[in-house]
Order: sequence, then C-alpha cells, then structure tokens
Amino acid sequence: MGSNDGLNESQVIQESWNRCIAWGLEHNSRPSPALGQSLGERVDHGTLTNLIAAADAEVAPYYRNVLSSSRCLILLTDAQGTVVRRWGDDAMAGHHLKAWFQNGANWREQTCGTNAIGTAITTGFAVQVQRNDHFLKLHRQLIGSAAPIYDANNELMGVLSVFTDAYLPQAHTLGMVRLLSQSVENRLICKRFEHSHCLITLNTNADNFDSPWSGILVCDDRGTVIASNQRAGQLLGRNPLNHSLDSLMTTPGKRVLQHPERTPLTLITLNKVRLSARVTHPNAADHELSVGKSARQEPRPNSRESNLPVLELGDSAVRRCADQAAKVLRRKVPLIITGETGVGKEVLVKALHQSSERRNQPLVSVNCAAIPSELVESELFGYQQGAFTGARAQGSVGLIRKADKGILFLDEIGEMPMAAQSRLLRVLQEREVTPVGSTESLPVDILLVTATNRSLQSRIELGQFRSDLFYRINGLSVALPPLRERSDKQELIQHIYREHRDPEQPETLSAPVLSALINHPWPGNIRQLVNVISVAVAIADGEPIQLWHLPEDFLSQIDQAGSHPDPVSVAKQPGSNPSAHESPAISDGLSQTLKAYRQCMGNISRTARALSISRNTVYKRLRELGVR
Repeated sequence: MGSNDGLNESQVIQESWNRCIAWGLEHNSRPSPALGQSLGERVDHGTLTNLIAAADAEVAPYYRNVLSSSRCLILLTDAQGTVVRRWGDDAMAGHHLKAWFQNGANWREQTCGTNAIGTAITTGFAVQVQRNDHFLKLHRQLIGSAAPIYDANNELMGVLSVFTDAYLPQAHTLGMVRLLSQSVENRLICKRFEHSHCLITLNTNADNFDSPWSGILVCDDRGTVIASNQRAGQLLGRNPLNHSLDSLMTTPGKRVLQHPERTPLTLITLNKVRLSARVTHPNAADHELSVGKSARQEPRPNSRESNLPVLELGDSAVRRCADQAAKVLRRKVPLIITGETGVGKEVLVKALHQSSERRNQPLVSVNCAAIPSELVESELFGYQQGAFTGARAQGSVGLIRKADKGILFLDEIGEMPMAAQSRLLRVLQEREVTPVGSTESLPVDILLVTATNRSLQSRIELGQFRSDLFYRINGLSVALPPLRERSDKQELIQHIYREHRDPEQPETLSAPVLSALINHPWPGNIRQLVNVISVAVAIADGEPIQLWHLPEDFLSQIDQAGSHPDPVSVAKQPGSNPSAHESPAISDGLSQTLKAYRQCMGNISRTARALSISRNTVYKRLRELGVR
C-alpha cells in the first residue's frame, strides 16, 4: 500500500518497460486476454462477492450520475488483474479490444505489458498510462487510470480502473479513480465492522469526516487497532495495525473510546500531527463514506476549538496582528497570515470574518495541501459540463465562486500546484474566474486571506511558487507569534483550562501545574496546549489537576527543551559554586525524577524511595524543573 503523491510518472513507465523487456515481451506482441475461470469456480468467491457489492454501491451511482455521457469503461479486477465487473460504454473499445473488457480477461504486466491495471498491481500505487506509454502497440489507442483497493489488513484486494480513448485532460480522471477506490475500500471496512467494533474516523479537520480521504481505525474493546484503511496509515505516519491507541496518540485510548458518539474530538499523533476524530460505536447509525469535498463552507459552531481565545489576553503582538488585519480587509487588501503550525491562524480568520462587513456572506476555507493535486483546479475554479472524463453532467461551480461576496481562505497556500497558481493569479488580476473547459469568464467578488507555516520566499527560490502571485496576495503579512513567546501565556493557559474543566474542578490551575505549563516549549503551540489540558481534565476526572495528570510525553519535553537551568553551564560561570550544583549526570537525574514523581502521583516520600535519594534532593530537582 502507499500514496503516489510524489511518484515520478515517467520513471514508473520506464521501470515497467524494463520489466516487459526482461519478460521477453515485444511491442508487436498480441497476447490473448486469457479468459479465466468463472466467478463460481474461484476459491475466493466470497471475498470477490463482497468486493463487487461494494464497488456496485459506490461506482454504479457515480457512473450513472457523472460518467454516463463520457466515452469510458470502468473495470474492477481482483488482486491478480482479472476483470470481475465492468461499467460503461462497450462501443468505446474497437472490435479487436472488446475481449479485453469482458469478465475473466487478465491485465497482468507479465503478459499484457505496461498498462494501468497491471502496473498498479506491480507498484501498489495509483497510476495513469497514456496511449504511447503502453508497451504493446495493441493497447495504444487507450488511456488508462487505475488505483489499488486494499482490505482491512492493508492487503491488495483488487484494482479499479477507468479506460477512455478521448483526447481530454486526464489529471482529473486519475484523481477520480483514486477517490472511488478509496470509497470502495472504506465501504468494505465499515460494512464488515460497524456492528461489532468501534470505528474511529480521522481527518485533518472536523468538517471532512464524510470524505473518502478520511482515515478509518477499527478498534477492539482494549483500544487495539485490528483493522484500518490505507489513509489512516498516511495520516498517522505509520501502519497502525495491531498497535494500541495509546501508542499512536497522546490522548489516552480509553478516553477516545468513551468519547460521545459523532462529537468531534481533537487528537495529536506521536509525530505531533493534529487530527480531528469522530467515534462511531457498534450498531450506530449508517457510517458509509461517499465521495466528498476537501473544503468546507462555514465552520461548525459546536467545535470546542472555536471557544479558544480568538485574539489575545494581553499580548501586544497578537493584538497588533488582529487590528492591522481587520483594517486592511475593510479596504479589500489581501492578507497573508504566517506562523508555526497550531498558533491559531484559522481561528484568527474566523474572528476576522465575524467582525467584518461580510459576516453574513460565505467564509469558504480551503486547505490547499488536503486536495489531491489532480483535483485542485477543478475544485477551485469549477468546470464546464463534459469538460473531462469524470465531470459531473451539470458541471461544478467551484470553491472560488462559492465564496462570491464573502471571504476565501486558502490555507497552506505554498502547497498549491504551479498550474493552479497561474489560474489563481488571473482570477485575482481580472476578478473573473473561467471554469475548466469553458471559454466564458464569470465575475467574482472575494476578499482573499491566505496562510502558510512555510517561507514562501524560499518556495519562490526553489521554483515552487510564482513570485508574481506572491506579490499579488501579499498585501499585508502578519505573523502570529508561537505560544512560547506570548506575553499572555499564563492568562491564556488559565483561560483554556476554564473552558475545558469539569464543573467540580477549581477555576484556576495549581501553582506547580501552571509552572510546568508555562515552562513548556510548546512545539505544537495552542493546538498542543488544548490537547494537553483536555487530557489532564479527563484523567483527573473531576479532581483538581495534579502534575501526574499531565501526559508523560509532555513532561519529558520540558527536560529535553532545557527549560530548567543547565547545572553544567552554571558551574562554568565565573563566581559560581560548583558544589552547589549536581554532577553532570543531573540531566538524566532530572528526567528520572520527573518520571518517578509522576508515577508516584506527586508523593515526595515515595519518589525519594523509588530513586534512592533524599527528600531534599527531590525537592531541589523539582525546583530546577520549575515544578515546585
């Protein structure tokens, strides 16, 4: 399994041709389609039946509503490349190719040469094979796009492909087949486990749960992942199978499993990636996932994150950013918001929208990094009816036109493909948008806000971002400071705690806990702060939060970041008294003390006994850590 976002297409084709030559194939070879056994004779008949049923449920409606007017054929094959189902226009294929699109025909590379199905099976990636990319001349009138389908154990189950002979833009077709294959994969997993196990849906934000690009984890009662789709592995940065939720995320697995049905939950992976999650318990309402969108219109008001302090609680830098941003937007000047991940860029945009004259008009938020590169142009600019294979019969308005009279927020603007950058530049210059496949330009009235956590100047130097677009969108650039540099950090911590605490808990945090939170380096910024406090509130379960209620990885970061005095460097300072400090091994000692203190639930005597040191030494080390 894998993602082919960074795949070099020409290299894939060249490597496939090399394999064909090694197998002794020639360009003029005319192999037989090798019609195989009937479905009834197959050993894996039950598995194929489930695969075909899931594909019928996802592909057939999409073909009827979207592709029926296109000259294309859709094939579903098993893991060996044998056709088991087909939809589409039989007249598309000439007489000499008709047998290749019948049930039982086999498309493996070893006999058919380079082709979308066989090459997708060999590489494990979604691929597109243009006319002359086919190794056999026999197939060079075709253009094929194919994507593998994996089962709940991330084993190859089949391949979904779209073949066309039309001279039309094909990038959208590859994106479409990837979406459809992911939809089939998700349906198979949900159908199998939804009545017996807890399902956790993951995505980059809480408004995209119903997208096929959501990750799905299937957990047993102990919080062990027993099945998942391939997208979950991509989001988590590792294969989650047979791992506990505790080993994948900072939030305790027990808390995740007990989270209320379908209420959004924010999780942080061990790689410090922030994800939104939705928990579906066994026998819950329909959990089917269908083809969705990678953008949203208006955020959910019930999201807990929307209750964060929108601007500031005394920090002059944040106040200045907000004031300046509001002023330039009133004059229709474009705005760029920069800052590390998690500093609150999107929160600021929501606040600006609510305080602007366009508060009653749409706020359309688009994560440029979340939309597959093949779909960016059609999603942003819309497309004309029949513009390409896979185009909806009625066309698409596009996200830019949906933001007409309102605000368009392009997050992670630096990830936008170059082709889409050129079209966006024209929209901003002309205040008109031309849908894909159309010659008619339509007027739009938008305020543009962009955000990035990467240097656009460095992207320009690398040739990955247009300098003319940068100067068009860079009316005002404001930088939100990281949490560790905010002067209102203490007030912000207490405010977020009050927003998340249980009613029976004190209104303020204790001095030791507050000191630990203030001294933390906060690499994940406000997002991380919200999750740390949420975890502590959950573990404390109504009791006042103590140091040992904070996540262990959070406490270890305090020591790793050197937020306490370094005794070695202190000992080297002129006039210092070396005897007043511990030995160079103190760094390890501090870390061990912190860990033992948490395990002993703050009991000084037990901590001292566990470490075989005096109580005074425990107190001294905790003071150095800023804990007491």
